[in-house]
Amino acid sequence: MKDEAASLVDHLTELRKRIIWVLTVLVLTMIGGFFAAKPLILYLVSVEPAASMNMPLNTFSPWDAIRIFMQFAFAVGLCVSLPFALFQFWLFVKPGLTEVEHTAALRYIPGSVLLFLMGFSFGYFIVFPMAFYFTSEVTKSLGLTETYGIAQYFTFMFNIVLPMSVLFELPVVVMFLTKIRVLNPIRLKKIRKFAYMILVVVATFVTPPDFISDILVAIPLIILYEVSVLLSGVIYRKQLEQKRKWEEEYGEGPAPLVD
Repeated sequence: MKDEAASLVDHLTELRKRIIWVLTVLVLTMIGGFFAAKPLILYLVSVEPAASMNMPLNTFSPWDAIRIFMQFAFAVGLCVSLPFALFQFWLFVKPGLTEVEHTAALRYIPGSVLLFLMGFSFGYFIVFPMAFYFTSEVTKSLGLTETYGIAQYFTFMFNIVLPMSVLFELPVVVMFLTKIRVLNPIRLKKIRKFAYMILVVVATFVTPPDFISDILVAIPLIILYEVSVLLSGVIYRKQLEQKRKWEEEYGEGPAPLVD
């Protein structure tokens, strides 16, 4: 009992250390983000879709400018510190993984960062303009005057872009779970219809309420799922081949994980 309590304390201490490191790097990158915020904001309000409004973005509160600086500083800090945060997470779970598992997890960090940036780009260049133009057309159809606050404009943008960035992590998550034999392509194919339904629901939440927009976002998400199934299949076939060779040489028994 004492050993279990000591182990729990050690784990919590290690977790606290990793969290402190991540928060420290996040704060430092956010400080850098404050310097990058102004040129980023000025650039984004000068290009589509903001440029199409032919009107200035307003502030409705003395705190709006500070809020925008904080949002951009956090976004910059998150993007820059993400590889470090993933590496710290890997260091934390490393003692509980086999050699193959922690090697696989380390290899997936660059892919996670790349997919995060791809999701960020897809959200900003595809989904965000589509959602903005749709809401703008609805506003005009009601005979209302468009007067947007800068805080509301960028909050609307981040509420779309950040969830898309997270959703694009799906292939890496599936590959890692297949590597450690939690998932396999057979199981993924069995739940395909259920997964499609979830992805379509997610697409409807992050897009304007029209059929075309929902489809334009749902299709890439479904493609991501199918890519995840294919990648899972590649890993799973290697595992089966490794198991076959192991049984030929050593007989029945659990084969080691594939590197």
